Amino acid sequence: MPQTPTKRSPLKTLLRAVIEVAFIIFLFYSNLLMGEFTRSNRDGKTLSYALHDILTGTNLMIAIISAMIGYAVFETLRKKL
Repeated sequence: MPQTPTKRSPLKTLLRAVIEVAFIIFLFYSNLLMGEFTRSNRDGKTLSYALHDILTGTNLMIAIISAMIGYAVFETLRKKL
């Protein structure tokens, strides 16, 4: 039996996009933090130093742009499948 496509409200669609983009940004920053903390820890530096080192405007812009590209790619794949 074919399923009828359900219409989502624009607010739910926007909320879903925000959540997915935020999750991609979280993964980006957690990856940066793991790498920075591992690299800086051998010199006896702290976690707060590693956090201070990765929380920059440049990294934020990279994270946002990458997350939006990733969201667009996954939405396209989701609609095609």
